[in-house]
Amino acid sequence: MNVLFVHQNFPGQFKHMAPELARDPANRVVALHVNPLRPISGVETVAFSPAPSQSRDLHRWVAEFESKIARGEAAYLTAKRLKSEGFRPDVIIAHPGWGESVFFHDVWPSAPLGLYCEYRYNATGADVNFDQEFGSDDDSACRLRIKNAIQDIQIPNMSAGISPTHWQRSTYPEPVRPLISVIHDGIDTQRLVPNSRTGFVLNRDGERFSIAPSDEVITYVVRNLEPYRGFHCFMRALPEIMRRRPRAQVLIVGGDGVSYGPKPPPTEAQPERSWKKIFLDEVRGDLDLSRVHFLGRVPYDHFRAVLQVSTVHVYLTYPFVLSWSLLEAMSTGCAVVASDTAPVREVLRHNDTGLLVDFFDTVGLADSVCNLCDDPATRKRLGSAARIDVVNKFDLEAVCLPAQLNWIRSLQG
Repeated sequence: MNVLFVHQNFPGQFKHMAPELARDPANRVVALHVNPLRPISGVETVAFSPAPSQSRDLHRWVAEFESKIARGEAAYLTAKRLKSEGFRPDVIIAHPGWGESVFFHDVWPSAPLGLYCEYRYNATGADVNFDQEFGSDDDSACRLRIKNAIQDIQIPNMSAGISPTHWQRSTYPEPVRPLISVIHDGIDTQRLVPNSRTGFVLNRDGERFSIAPSDEVITYVVRNLEPYRGFHCFMRALPEIMRRRPRAQVLIVGGDGVSYGPKPPPTEAQPERSWKKIFLDEVRGDLDLSRVHFLGRVPYDHFRAVLQVSTVHVYLTYPFVLSWSLLEAMSTGCAVVASDTAPVREVLRHNDTGLLVDFFDTVGLADSVCNLCDDPATRKRLGSAARIDVVNKFDLEAVCLPAQLNWIRSLQG
């Protein structure tokens, strides 16, 4: 079987599917991508570069669409070259969000197209206008119609789709949903295991000190420290948490950039600001910063160790794409306090596999964290149940990867 994967950040969500298919010598696996990547055994990678924008006078709603069309054009030209060299995919699997696969049906009209239906924007009931602190968008319905257009062009040519959660599937139009299977990307539950003997070594200001397994540790993990993942709510709850837990160490993992929402508005004094600095400055005077450790982005083994030393783990998010890190924390047996938002409540049940709190309730967040710190029996109960749930429903090898491969075979059939 010839399989073509398309993802600007390949492998992205295909990081298990593609190598698994490539292990079979009967398969030829080719991947188109934009950004640099590490070689993957058995996968032929083909890079392409979108042309820069040709216009400076685009309407603000159209600028993003134009960049995605440029990506689609570059991928289309690369696909035509592959076709001229004799490559004929039996299956095309693409993430449609950045536009790379928008014209593939014009190159290989008979090839089944499987789309990773991660998220479709909606004007109500999701992330847009959820957090009024940062303003509201009265024209969101119009703007989002254009934002979604790149996916909407591809959906009529979609043979089948795949979404990681039921709620993320529900963001797509109702007539399309029967074509979309709900299969999560998968969690390596054999690697992400509880370990009560794990410690953590920090290097701060040139000095090294250790966090022992017996220490009280509050953890918070995101790709970037930004409002979409509740960084402002976490920081506003932190002074009360640290006041009530005078020996707690706080480990914060995440970069200073932006993954999803807008960048902070510039000021004359600070034209380039970060959300991290804004919300740290807001509460700086109420924190013992010797116990707050910003680790930035860390290697995976360090990330795993952070989860293994966690006494209480905090996960917050707008109603948006579910982070792998929540399920990874649950697989590690963390006692999790999470926001009562979709799709979190789909995978974490209140007082069974974790605790849910209102996203904006910083007092409730602090209470839940501190109460769990005082209650080792409840922490153990929640963490054990969370791990069992993830192993049963989201294990990579036993559940998710076999389902993904069956989905690919169904595309071919």
